[in-house]
Amino acid sequence: MAYWIKMNYERETYLVDLDSVSAFASGFNKRIAFWLPANGKQMIINHQINPKTYEDILGYIQRITTHCPTNYWVKIIYDRHEYIIDLNRLNTFVIDTSQRITFWLPDGKEPVIINPQTNAEAYSKILDFIHNKTGHSLL
Repeated sequence: MAYWIKMNYERETYLVDLDSVSAFASGFNKRIAFWLPANGKQMIINHQINPKTYEDILGYIQRITTHCPTNYWVKIIYDRHEYIIDLNRLNTFVIDTSQRITFWLPDGKEPVIINPQTNAEAYSKILDFIHNKTGHSLL
């Protein structure tokens, strides 16, 4: 089911299906970032510049993280940002000798590295997801 929003961004009007977005990031500066699924372009929505779009996206994020049993969304604090990621859309996981899990956002290019000591809840949720989805264990 699609969840379309209309938004103005950098003097252009976009129609975006938020259900196709695989990750959102927010910081302490009242901005929400996400990556367009078709081309990986990062969109940064500022609360002061575009309050309606910001509130629409924030409402969507609250809906999917509390009322969406079909997706496996996880909140991760990483690099001073809160990421909300649909684990179902990830396709590669790596674990290193320090037991850190690395994965790449499908529409972004940067890796996300989860440390079991600093982000235990997300780490455990990711390990459970990997085992349930693939039947394999990274440990």
